[in-house]
Amino acid sequence: MFNISNKEENKDEKNSNLNKKAASLLIHAAKIDENYTEKEKEIIKKTLIDLGVLKDNVDKVFSEAEMAEKDANQILDFTREIKNADEKFKVKIVESLWNIIFSDGSSDMYESNFMRRLTGLIYLDNKIVGDIKEKIKKDHNK
Repeated sequence: MFNISNKEENKDEKNSNLNKKAASLLIHAAKIDENYTEKEKEIIKKTLIDLGVLKDNVDKVFSEAEMAEKDANQILDFTREIKNADEKFKVKIVESLWNIIFSDGSSDMYESNFMRRLTGLIYLDNKIVGDIKEKIKKDHNK
């Protein structure tokens, strides 16, 4: 029995770390255009809840992610673990990233370049990312 609870603790710690890395990546994307808004922060917090972070812990994870993003030198710090996550997790992250990017109505060249680099780093098919982009763009243009 001891091993089972120990495995559960390790799983929870791994999920917590993965969620913090994902949040840091989302924060980084929100800051690329140098216009980090409350709307973007809310998208990130909603994503954390969708990924399974308890509502009571969202602000803590978000604060830790902001500090991690501030101290990071490059996005590789965030993508190392995300690339090993399942496709459903990656798709959720990419959806949130596009929502952040289009939250101000458009995508600039820095944001587009970021998404191209990210797609390769997390091993997600370009077609999937493109389809997500078009869906999110269409939703924001309604």
